[in-house]
Amino acid sequence: MDLHRTSILNQMDYSRESKEGKAAQSTDERLDSGLDSLKEEEYQAVAAEILQLQLECEPPQHKQAAAACGEPLDWQTHITEEGDTLLHLAIIHEAKDYIKTMIDLSKNTDFLNTQNDLRQTPLHLAVITNQPEVCHGLLVSGCDPTLVDNSGDTPLHIACLHGNLHCFSVITQYSRPEHLHTAMAACNYNGQNCLHLASIHGFLSLVEKMVDLGADINAKEQHNGRGALHLAVDQQNLSLVKLLLHKGADPNLLTSGGHTPYHLTYGYDNCDIRKELHALTDPSLRELPDSESEDSEEEEDQESDEEVAYDDIQWNGH
Repeated sequence: MDLHRTSILNQMDYSRESKEGKAAQSTDERLDSGLDSLKEEEYQAVAAEILQLQLECEPPQHKQAAAACGEPLDWQTHITEEGDTLLHLAIIHEAKDYIKTMIDLSKNTDFLNTQNDLRQTPLHLAVITNQPEVCHGLLVSGCDPTLVDNSGDTPLHIACLHGNLHCFSVITQYSRPEHLHTAMAACNYNGQNCLHLASIHGFLSLVEKMVDLGADINAKEQHNGRGALHLAVDQQNLSLVKLLLHKGADPNLLTSGGHTPYHLTYGYDNCDIRKELHALTDPSLRELPDSESEDSEEEEDQESDEEVAYDDIQWNGH
């Protein structure tokens, strides 16, 4: 039992040196995901609690009988103050043996879709901590990849936001087709879908893969009605502009304000992007809309009229 206890404590031990060496897994880059849900001095207590709950020591017959009846096991009901289950914590601290054991014992149950106080599922945390093998285990065991966190992001949104190609590949390969299309089409609370996020951050490979998987290349983000091609021009990303045009992006797509991608080239010094779009843009849509100048002229006329209205003021008969 001492050896078993030592193994578990080692598994749950949080090595500051190893974590500090993984810059991509810092707390900030993990989107403030509840990684500080346990203080350093509490890590050992968690390991001891797992021992007490007998995660690995329960008789297999008891586990199988409880799972068959749909009854949650003792450790599945344990929730921290931040809403994390032991599976959330195991993923956060990369306790791979425990992750596998808990997933295997929870196949096709709602436990795999439990959301913490930030509405993050275990799959969200697996992407944030860049553990594609955990993503695979969760997906083949029946987790739902369409659930969103408190920013409206699915795990696929997070992979696109950070250019996490490994987790992106696992999610797109092992999600059910209907789940994948739902996740790709969904807009987060900033009004952006996965293609928009990948375009804004210039992840060309993700953009190309999503379009090949059926993502709508002309889908508009919900704030200003910009498509991926507009966003590529905003970012002055010539390579992305060429890729999107090659993949069939509409150069005449209008934003909510009536602007084409070519309109957005005004004021930028990148002539290559302007040339790339000029020949493909409808001649009638190359000039900026006149509404802005007309509106400004009307405002000036109104101001001048208001000034004239004060010419006949009288004070004490004068």
